[in-house]
Amino acid sequence: MQYVIYTRVSTDDQGKSGLGLEAQRRDIDIFLTNFSAVPYEVIGQFQDVQSGSENERPELTKGLALVRKTGAELLVAKLERLSRKVSFIASLMDDKKVKLRVAQMPMADKFQLHIYAALAEQERTFISERTKAALRAAKDRGVKLGGLRDATMKRNAVIQEKANTEAQRLIKVIGPLRAEGQSLAKIAETLNDMGIATSRGGTWSAVQVSRVIERV
Repeated sequence: MQYVIYTRVSTDDQGKSGLGLEAQRRDIDIFLTNFSAVPYEVIGQFQDVQSGSENERPELTKGLALVRKTGAELLVAKLERLSRKVSFIASLMDDKKVKLRVAQMPMADKFQLHIYAALAEQERTFISERTKAALRAAKDRGVKLGGLRDATMKRNAVIQEKANTEAQRLIKVIGPLRAEGQSLAKIAETLNDMGIATSRGGTWSAVQVSRVIERV
């Protein structure tokens, strides 16, 4: 089995810092280790730093060209890393030369992936409309949306800044451990043994370690 791996992050900053990439690579590694037919070979890896709403992505184009040429499967961590547009997903489903595999849904076929993409797009549309309806209702009640939004944004900015500062401090310990190949669970155990508490004063878990890595 041959694979062409595709990863994507949304902004230049994410591309430079690695935000989100480790999580994608982790999911892809889990798929290759536990779900792929063997033997397998990764014949190409491509990465874009671009919004998922944009169809024209140079590295994805190269990856798809290699897939069509070799008959390999295009492997992505999550369907949204490929695209957030169901129309784009559908166009790939119709391409008989493109085989698609999603690490987080290792057993899903093209039909199931198409349905998932459609449902995800409907959910995003519903959430957007629900937010607009809530804002209209608040405005009808006389709530000053601008001031409320500004206060909320400032509060959220302070929370995010605190979280980022904490993550930068912790990554000095977590980073070297991860580089040595330690699992997230083992790193959590090490932090607990060292007496390093989480930001809320609790004990560490693998999920919390993962969040710090993704934030940094």
